Amino acid sequence: MKKNSTLVLLLCLFLMAFKVQSQENDLPEWRKMKYLSEEEMYMTVTNRGFEETAPPSGEVRFPAEYEPMQAVMIVYPLGIPLELVREMAEDCKVITVVSSNNQFFAETDFISTGVNMDNVEFLNAKTDSYWIRDFGPWYIFDGKNPAIVDNKYNRPRPNDDNLPGSFAKYWDIPMYGMNVVHTGGNMMQDGFGVGVSDDIVITESVANGTTEDQVYERMKAYLGIDPYHVTIDPQGDYIAHVDCWGKFLAPDKIVLARVPKSNPRYEYYEEVADYFTTTNCSWGYPYKIYRIDIPGNGIISPYTNSLILNKKVLVPMGAYSTFNEKALAVYREAMPGYEVIGIENKNAFNGWLNTDALHCRTRGVMDFDMLYIDHRDVLFGEYEWQDSMAVTSKVIAYSGAELKQDSILVYYSIDNDDYQSVKMQPTENADEYVAYIKGYKKGSKVNYYVFAADESGRNRQQPMFGKLEPHSFTIEGEENIFENDIANVRMFPNPVNDILFVEMNEIVEEISVYSVAGVVVCQQTIDSGQQILSMDVASLKSGIYFIKLKTDEGDIVKHFIKK
Repeated sequence: MKKNSTLVLLLCLFLMAFKVQSQENDLPEWRKMKYLSEEEMYMTVTNRGFEETAPPSGEVRFPAEYEPMQAVMIVYPLGIPLELVREMAEDCKVITVVSSNNQFFAETDFISTGVNMDNVEFLNAKTDSYWIRDFGPWYIFDGKNPAIVDNKYNRPRPNDDNLPGSFAKYWDIPMYGMNVVHTGGNMMQDGFGVGVSDDIVITESVANGTTEDQVYERMKAYLGIDPYHVTIDPQGDYIAHVDCWGKFLAPDKIVLARVPKSNPRYEYYEEVADYFTTTNCSWGYPYKIYRIDIPGNGIISPYTNSLILNKKVLVPMGAYSTFNEKALAVYREAMPGYEVIGIENKNAFNGWLNTDALHCRTRGVMDFDMLYIDHRDVLFGEYEWQDSMAVTSKVIAYSGAELKQDSILVYYSIDNDDYQSVKMQPTENADEYVAYIKGYKKGSKVNYYVFAADESGRNRQQPMFGKLEPHSFTIEGEENIFENDIANVRMFPNPVNDILFVEMNEIVEEISVYSVAGVVVCQQTIDSGQQILSMDVASLKSGIYFIKLKTDEGDIVKHFIKK
């Protein structure tokens, strides 16, 4: 019995010694310095030959970090605390990139920390660093299918550079090569086609033979990014990554760091904040800006380098508890219903830095089968009174599952009353649905959100905060736009592409077309008593409109759909 115990003890000591030696041998000199040095950024790159491909042929969408994630990717040996691995594995898969020699040690570390191993998968591959945010694959939808986009990676890390291809094989999905020098830490996107990066993407791409115009063209072609906001780097650090100072929290929300006025970089942080404060989000109104105060002067406070993982926000903690608590409070205010968790990392070897923290060392993997709601024409602000307000939205089940038609709904509340719902109906456009909000009066405030579910068991809502923070608009003005049902009026074709015809018995003096916001978009006077009238609507954008016919008997209002 004693002999067996001694052998087990010796074996454990040997394995521990082998593990330490293996990790040390795998770490190049720059890795031991804890972060990417400025010198390394200018070394000659001897990575694999980059393979440029044609862009995706389908409609491209680059999902945001706050959309549903099926997994998060990390690298072992770790640059993150084991407690963070345990936290992430509570909710989704943790895919650990590790050499085959080190997988045993990764498993041992995870098990000893209580990580849910049912949610752990391993990809055996060599890496040069743990910054998988920078070199890892960018996941997109090409039409309704998942794919990977690979960029030019101009860092002297050949093993890291190979990883996107390894993941394309792992998932068995296509990989497109985009000839733009880019890193993941310098990219944030809203899921609706808007992207933001520091201007180092232009500087480094131009230095590698790509023009500035080509950068914008390729971001649109390969990632569906348009508009692409390329800003200055307010932090003023050589790393120049957007996740070191800013982050999308929702399609209409951005969190930005703020330094004290006494800091020499103050004006640069405020220049970026002013830019986004006066820039419209995808939903048509200026971004809501949330500011997180950081002490500056090199004090560790990497709060924007956080990770949104499904319903959790994992925030790296800094050196001062007061700043930590205030940062967490900002996230909780901006993301109602989300669990906001502060993550400490006091490891002397690889602790958090202002240029390298939690976000840099992880990367989410979108749910390939997610349900997506694209209600782009959000109702907000004030509208003239009309009988109903149209809510149109695309609903896409990337899983291919059938949508639950009875569960495609608009939930709305009038003047803070209880929420009620109205079922959305399909239009003639692919994947598009419409519903009408009614029952309000002049001066009413209406809150609403769109909800959908599919047969895969998934559901989604927009905004993602639902009734905790819905879309909102107010009805103002006179009650002068309303639809009335008159049997002797016929409009055709409806939906219409170019010319809308109206057949009726009454003599019409004037035709006006209104948007759903009650704004006149075209108008014409009728000179004679024609029974069949025509209206050219070819220049109108796709959507729902109201046509008002002025007659001696009163106004007649009908709605039509412009394709």
